[in-house]
Amino acid sequence: MKNLAQSNYSSALQTVKDLKAKYGNTWNAINPETAARMVAQNRFKTGLDIAKYTASIMRKDMAEYDADVSNYTQSLGCWHGFVAQQNMIAVKKHHKTTSKRYLYLSGWMVAALRSEFGPLPDQSMHEKTAVPLLIKEIYDFLRQADAIELNDLFRRLEKGEDVQYQIDNFETHVVPIIADIDAGFGNEEATYLLTKKMIEAGACAIQIENQVSDAKQCGHQDGKVTVPHEDFIAKLNAIRYAFLELGVDEGIIVARTDSEGASLTQKLPVSNESGDLASQYLAFVEAEEIDINDAKEDDVFLKRDGKLVRPVRLPNGLYKFKDGSNIDRVVLDCVTSLQNGADLLWIETPTPNVKQIANMVNRIKEVVPNAKLVYNNSPSFNWTLNFRNQVYEEMLSEGENMTGYDRNNLMDAQYDDSELCYRADEKIKTFQIDGARDAGIFHHLITLPTYHTTALHMNDLTEGYFGEEGMLAYVKGVQRQEIRKGVSCVKHQRMAGSNLGDDHKTFFAGDKALKAGGENNTSNQFEVIAKNNKVEEKLRRVV
Repeated sequence: MKNLAQSNYSSALQTVKDLKAKYGNTWNAINPETAARMVAQNRFKTGLDIAKYTASIMRKDMAEYDADVSNYTQSLGCWHGFVAQQNMIAVKKHHKTTSKRYLYLSGWMVAALRSEFGPLPDQSMHEKTAVPLLIKEIYDFLRQADAIELNDLFRRLEKGEDVQYQIDNFETHVVPIIADIDAGFGNEEATYLLTKKMIEAGACAIQIENQVSDAKQCGHQDGKVTVPHEDFIAKLNAIRYAFLELGVDEGIIVARTDSEGASLTQKLPVSNESGDLASQYLAFVEAEEIDINDAKEDDVFLKRDGKLVRPVRLPNGLYKFKDGSNIDRVVLDCVTSLQNGADLLWIETPTPNVKQIANMVNRIKEVVPNAKLVYNNSPSFNWTLNFRNQVYEEMLSEGENMTGYDRNNLMDAQYDDSELCYRADEKIKTFQIDGARDAGIFHHLITLPTYHTTALHMNDLTEGYFGEEGMLAYVKGVQRQEIRKGVSCVKHQRMAGSNLGDDHKTFFAGDKALKAGGENNTSNQFEVIAKNNKVEEKLRRVV
């Protein structure tokens, strides 16, 4: 069966032939095959096309996970279109398919790397427009990756190579983006308006958290303030209406709760009857019994179990939750979100512990059996130390002699080849599999990996380049590695669209086109790499 790329080509070919017949000689210069080729190389015409396509992918993946928990999905956070593009090119190269691989757009990285105000903390201070602009940029780069790869295939087809199967069954680099809208950047109307811009840019999944939007904090920082459920539900509704208005009927809402680490609320909701949602929220607020005669002027009171109590209010006017109520609040948040339109959950946790996550998720599943998580495999966790601590406790309970380990210094490199380290690394390796199986984690993501890899690679290159190695640091550490590993951007002119542009110039101007890819183009020094890659590709197909 022909896939959409081929049907697009065939449909476009016939359309242009019909138009040529209709408009006659004025269209003589237009080649139907060339026009159809350009259509096939640009499968998605708008961001809404992308959002509808990727939403259907996520819905299919969610159903497949419900049927078999080994079908979990993954993504890496990207802060630039080029980073996302290279991510998906590498996924296709190493794993042969983009199936079950998404992209994550982190509000943290938008704030830190994309704001016109300069680097900012993750507190919703960056321009809200920066979020849809980054979504659009990412999909522009992914669509360009499609065009470049297909253009290369069409070139090879023109030279007589048998690549028709690869053209007909081409798999796009365009994958779902789970996009962070923080706490919605204002009231529910503001959330609705920004959501529309994000969807129009291509987002099929919107992640929103239950913090106060004007006091939002990073999920791994202190000082988090949550909102009553009614406020959060209004924003869930705003997102759903935005999806429906734009025709993305299968759009995904990811409801994040920060209640595990949040100890404060900004306001007290109004309860209309005992046991309603507002009443359950108020029950978590810390309060002290008081006699009315001891009350201060303008104090705030609640009636609780027939008694008058005064909520604990801080000097800044915020109210404090009861100590130890955080897990119960997480469960109520998640159940309420799923019962009010959310599709997936996100629980911010202090450590990556499968058992602790599973304890919360299992309580949620008692009410909503198909509850599923998007989980942040966060760089804010010290993964090595967390898992060495977990394994230390396990080994201790198994009766192992642990006198050879300093419990307060388990990060020390002296333990890197120890049994404890081996077991801890194995648990890290299987964390995503274990979490998908035992803790209902449908999607694993790393929020900030490319922030850290950029810093790490610049550290390593800078050390050698400005030191004794000089240019060898770049050649040995970067270019030679690109060549050996077949990294696409070693031919950076091609990756930026030079070959694609040359072909377009030829389409438009014929023999008069001034092209960049002549004999004097230094990128020709890398042609031997491309030829070797083609030979390897043919061998793989034969095998």
